[in-house]
Amino acid sequence: MNSATQTWRHPGGKLRELGPESLSDSELLAILISSGIKGRPAEKIAEEILANFGSFKGMANQPLEKFSAFKGISNVKTIRIAAAFEIARRLSKEG
Repeated sequence: MNSATQTWRHPGGKLRELGPESLSDSELLAILISSGIKGRPAEKIAEEILANFGSFKGMANQPLEKFSAFKGISNVKTIRIAAAFEIARRLSKEG
């Protein structure tokens, strides 16, 4: 199977093979979420979060409690997402 028809079980494999620019916003968020819960893979949770907030920008300034309202998002996953946004904020201030 070549890379064009490769199906990945998790977006991390796609990132490794094709690079981060090849991933959709929901695939990038799914990597931060890492694992889903029974019946709800990380990719599905990521899609739901993005649909709710509209975009990464819409997610960026939300209080942490809003993320725990999503089934499958634990405190650890919320903290991981918040840390990623803080890294992005700091990078934007450097440039």
